[in-house]
Amino acid sequence: MGPSFLPQVFIEKIRDGKTPAQAEMQNFISGIKDGSVSHAQVAAFAMAVYFNPLAMPERIALTKAVRDSGDVLSWDDIDGPVLDKHSTGGVGDNVSLLLGPAVAACGGFVPMISGQGLGHTGGTLDKFNSIPGYTTVPSNEVFKQTVRDIGCAIIGQTGSLAPVDKTIYAIRSATATVESVSLITASILSKKLAAGLDGLALDIKCGNGAFMQSHTQAKELALSLVEVANGAGVKTSGLITDMNQPLASEAGNAVEMRGVIDHLTSARRNSRLHDVVVALSAEMLVHGGLAADLDAGRTKVQAVFDNGKAAEVFAKMVTALGGPSDILEAADKHLEAAPLIKDVVATQSGYVSSIDTRAVGLGVVVLGGGRKRPDDTIDYAVGFDRLAALGSKVSKGDPIARIHARDEAALQEAGKKLQTAYMIGEKPEETPLIIERVG
Repeated sequence: MGPSFLPQVFIEKIRDGKTPAQAEMQNFISGIKDGSVSHAQVAAFAMAVYFNPLAMPERIALTKAVRDSGDVLSWDDIDGPVLDKHSTGGVGDNVSLLLGPAVAACGGFVPMISGQGLGHTGGTLDKFNSIPGYTTVPSNEVFKQTVRDIGCAIIGQTGSLAPVDKTIYAIRSATATVESVSLITASILSKKLAAGLDGLALDIKCGNGAFMQSHTQAKELALSLVEVANGAGVKTSGLITDMNQPLASEAGNAVEMRGVIDHLTSARRNSRLHDVVVALSAEMLVHGGLAADLDAGRTKVQAVFDNGKAAEVFAKMVTALGGPSDILEAADKHLEAAPLIKDVVATQSGYVSSIDTRAVGLGVVVLGGGRKRPDDTIDYAVGFDRLAALGSKVSKGDPIARIHARDEAALQEAGKKLQTAYMIGEKPEETPLIIERVG
């Protein structure tokens, strides 16, 4: 931190909507890291930004400063584009599990550093932790080697990447300043950009199962993320996608992993999930110069699903990171099954007219498959599958989902939650799956 830097003067500028000098943002973030900026000052900064959103140059400066607070990975020895995607979180959203291997099968290198689930949204890491032996926290060497050799590694955030973000996030959480687009943008992108990317695709969820429920909110976040990431030197585009129903027909950890394996081996594919995976993968291939345009990108991705190359990369990645070598052939041998499996049935005839997607996600938490707090342990075997899609025609007594539970009490409670989440009535209007592209 510069000797003449005074955090309170910097905070005053932010509070009053004035433009701080470029070095001041860097000094403030360095001060958080070395302890010369107090937690009270971080809280004051967060509240100032909450009421006075940062202009784009300041958002870019904040994002880069937090990125540079730890290691920034370098991939100089890799002959190809380093690409990734980020989703703002949803229910039944296992896009990453399919997209990483597919993009790698098309010639990209995907060092995907993911998070665990919190609240009603499932986390990519928890899904991989349902595979026995798979290590989501490998050494940096194993991580880099896996990306180099196989093209893809999906792991958890290491403490060495954007460490100041953890401090800022904890303070935002305790001071009611989480819902600031400026701060959300810097938090998401500082970690992604620390992975040393050439290109990034963003999946901004919108609807009753998303953090951004309205299109206006989702668009504001999408524009901020795309502009800041491009401003920080990474080719980036975003898709605003519908989360008014679970994306796949499974929600949970091992149950979603089974769905992913069926998808990769062509045993059964969920069309909504597939369309989002193909669209986001195509964005990444264009950013990486691996496809001339989005149509060519989509064709390329479809081919690696059809010829089994995406499945091959997935299987190699699982083995390289400590999991079994026969996960595709013998999923049931490795993925734990819940002791109680029971249908939930429709109480009347009609169409599935609306789904409270957040309630479905919270149903997984009730079963023990999600977290109420970051340190909760979770049960990988539980969840829902065969979730009926929006607009499905059902007769009274038809199954609308299947519950996988550890005990009878959780089964009953989750069943009630699911029945309340599903409204049966008139056929709903169809809404587009990919609402808008922001590029």
